[in-house]
Amino acid sequence: MDSKGHLIVTQTNNRPGLKIWSGIGCLVLCYLIAGRAYAFPPTLFGYRQSPQPDIKVFSQWVQVLERHILKDVEEGNCQARTFNRCHLKNWLAFLKRISSLPRGKQLIKINQYANNRPYILDIANYGLEDYWAIPRELLYNGGDCEDYAITKLFSLRWLNFPAEDLRIVVLQDTNLRIPHAVLAVAWKNDIYILDNQIEEVIPHHKIVHYSPVYSINEKHWWIHTPN
Repeated sequence: MDSKGHLIVTQTNNRPGLKIWSGIGCLVLCYLIAGRAYAFPPTLFGYRQSPQPDIKVFSQWVQVLERHILKDVEEGNCQARTFNRCHLKNWLAFLKRISSLPRGKQLIKINQYANNRPYILDIANYGLEDYWAIPRELLYNGGDCEDYAITKLFSLRWLNFPAEDLRIVVLQDTNLRIPHAVLAVAWKNDIYILDNQIEEVIPHHKIVHYSPVYSINEKHWWIHTPN
């Protein structure tokens, strides 16, 4: 994000008009158990999806997945004022508390839990214009839109939501005229949106001011184009 809270985008892979965040790649979270996957509907916010061949163009996502596996575990000194693994204990306890709830209520709880963290620009947190934070970092430091989406994705993965049902979506907010990021969840033959700008978890077709650019999960990515 820049100093005005706008998401930083860069043009890559020589596709005219395609702007994507610098970052993201692929590493399977093999310690998570896959549950029943719903087929992801073919359109998102009214846009078609087109699968793309090479997820490795997203290097920053590789780093997020690696850091999540290595660092988002519970242990360490909870009194430390620097990042350490113990700061995850409240998050893991929260996930355990809601693990027996119905899926719909889990979505609501996850969205509320992450959205309670303060919105902080990357430049203030890390001295960088754009940094993708893992849950440990968002929960301890706060973060911006993609950080909320990442924490929600990993929270749902810990609750055994299949990777195929979850996507981080990079989009344009046509009301505010800025780039934004949300988490999209395929559930009950629909797509539900977990958004740090919207407290409710609602179906994607009820949001009319978002134009998706691309979406991504642990293994694949898609370009979105108007119907």
